[in-house]
Amino acid sequence: MAVPVDPVTLDLDAPSRAMPKPAPVAPAVPPESPLAMPVQDLTRWSDADAHPVPGRRSPWGARAFVFGGGALLTAYGAVQMYEVVSVAGSTTWLQWLLLALFALNFSWIALAFTSGLLGFLALLRRRRPEVQAGPLTTRTAVVMPVYNEATARTFAAVEAIRDSIEATGEGAAFDYWILSDSTQADAWIAEERAYLALRARLGEGARLYYRHRQKNHHRKAGNIADFVTRWGGHYDHMLVLDADSLMSGDCVLTLARAMEADPDSGIIQSLPLIINRNTLFARVQQFAARIYGPVIATGLALWSGRDGNYWGHNAIIRTRAFADHCGLPDLSGKPPFGGHVLSHDFVEAALIRRAGWSVYMLPELQGSYEESPPSLIDVAIRDRRWAQGNLQHSRIIGTAGLKLASRQHFATGIAGYLASPLWAAQLVVGIALALQTAYIRPEYFSTEFRLYPVWPRFDPVRALQLFGITMAILLAPKLFGLILGLLDREVRRASGGGVRLVLSALIETLLSALIAPIAMLVQSGSVIQILLRRDAGWNPQRRDDGSIPLADIVRRHRWHTILGLVAGISAFAIATSLFLWMSPTILGLVLAIPISWASGQLFLGLALKRAGLLMTPEEREPPAIATAAKAIEARNAALGYDDADGLRALHADPDLQAGHLVFLPPAERRSRGAPQADHVMAQAKVVEAETIDEAAAWLNAKEKMVLLHDRALLDRLARLGG
Repeated sequence: MAVPVDPVTLDLDAPSRAMPKPAPVAPAVPPESPLAMPVQDLTRWSDADAHPVPGRRSPWGARAFVFGGGALLTAYGAVQMYEVVSVAGSTTWLQWLLLALFALNFSWIALAFTSGLLGFLALLRRRRPEVQAGPLTTRTAVVMPVYNEATARTFAAVEAIRDSIEATGEGAAFDYWILSDSTQADAWIAEERAYLALRARLGEGARLYYRHRQKNHHRKAGNIADFVTRWGGHYDHMLVLDADSLMSGDCVLTLARAMEADPDSGIIQSLPLIINRNTLFARVQQFAARIYGPVIATGLALWSGRDGNYWGHNAIIRTRAFADHCGLPDLSGKPPFGGHVLSHDFVEAALIRRAGWSVYMLPELQGSYEESPPSLIDVAIRDRRWAQGNLQHSRIIGTAGLKLASRQHFATGIAGYLASPLWAAQLVVGIALALQTAYIRPEYFSTEFRLYPVWPRFDPVRALQLFGITMAILLAPKLFGLILGLLDREVRRASGGGVRLVLSALIETLLSALIAPIAMLVQSGSVIQILLRRDAGWNPQRRDDGSIPLADIVRRHRWHTILGLVAGISAFAIATSLFLWMSPTILGLVLAIPISWASGQLFLGLALKRAGLLMTPEEREPPAIATAAKAIEARNAALGYDDADGLRALHADPDLQAGHLVFLPPAERRSRGAPQADHVMAQAKVVEAETIDEAAAWLNAKEKMVLLHDRALLDRLARLGG
């Protein structure tokens, strides 16, 4: 292939063809209004830099109830376990290790119990958020970051949210931004096609903007930061969405009014409910989030108070406060513990709270929704990234000036992933003790002088009692949610009645119990990989319903199955009682492959739906915003945005070509004499090609992205034959 020396001359030898004159295209973004976003120092902090806030009382009573009650429960559980393992009057080092692991694991479920109990007691009173009404006087940007997402879905969500906000009569206070970080040519061109079509439908005054970054520096955090530093000055607030978010106009309006009414608020988080899910696994998650989620979220909101957390989406943020205090530094070293901050939302909440701004949740605010991954494997892929982000917080938890509650949020996130390897270790130590009791001779010569051997023995009655207490504490938050659902007439009826609601809760509990040991090993493997310094990367999340090839399922779960078989045979050989005690864990692992396969099956989820099981109120009577988004998505899908080849679509539509050129940022300067390999190859292939089909077939993914950023290459592409 001949490579021309000067890209400017690319069009001289191009085959000529009649090119329709495109219509004028308006820019996709308004003039910039920059905000400085300084990188924060994690090692130093002065309260003189904080936003002055009048004295507010922290919820010390709620915190004492949750953490004091959790500590007392943990102490009680540890004493009971000590009585179980020290029945012979002495304790071996293995028994001490078992006791320590049990206490750590028990403390985790004890805190969840006390926090859930607090939420349950509060929800019995049915308090609703009170936000004063009145016209808005501030401006809010509704921003949706996207990364190689299904365009039909994301643009349907933006349009539905906009229509719902417009219906409130306060639409003039909101602008809408699609912030693209997409790295695939087809996704990028699909976004531009959808944007141009939507803007044309909405007409003048749409207040709809689109920006694509050439490099997705720092991923989602960098995407938001780029928006803030370039256009943040236009807006008092920004409402941050995910690609699967939906929020009703009333919900958005309530958040904006809450921000206006509370000049000290920095972030106000809503509680998104899961909707639109149909696979077995996703429906289980959807049911659990709807019935149990409010209990957990309300308890968390009460003890956190104004020292709350941020989950990265479906929340409103004070733009200038965010710019002033949430510039994230790169951590020293390489990933997974170094580099840019992966789970940025927790850190942004902690930094904006450090500066005096309040962060809190409105857990009973209705109209906030999201979706969830369709299968167990999809959750595991997402969870691997979350595990890395949460464990990376071990580098941030000591940041100067953080509030104690912010450090607790970091600690809870870290503990959530360390709990799995600790649980696995507890099981291993328990098996070792049982094996020692059954087959190994007593230790006649211990370090302490004794006239009798040390036999590792257990008190079976106390062990059974402790097991029952542990299960009760573990399952109590589910019971709290179920009770509230049964007491709420609307929820009870929408869930199919009291009997079906109870049966659905039993199904969810059973499936969760079977999935738990699989998740334990998956998370334990993730933690080990992170400790071995293996980076997770960042792949786009699969959001559609759909199954995974059986070969992939077998490959991912074969070792879980083998381990379950080995553990089952070993436990049965040691003692029947040990086998029965471990049977839930063994069964989940042995059935890992069929469970994972079933998790992603639509027909199983739909069969339960037809039977009226795992139903939620939002499924029985879909929210208007969800119905509207689904109809718009069907219309978008019929237009084929996500099915078309990006280069061919661009080549065939002069208006799209004109829009793409207008939307392109200024070209980055390249050093002379240092050509980039992808650019050289893209240039050579486009010059060599005679038709668009040849160019589309020859260019690889990176070369297509290079072409789409190069005006000279785009001009040559436009002149190719059809």
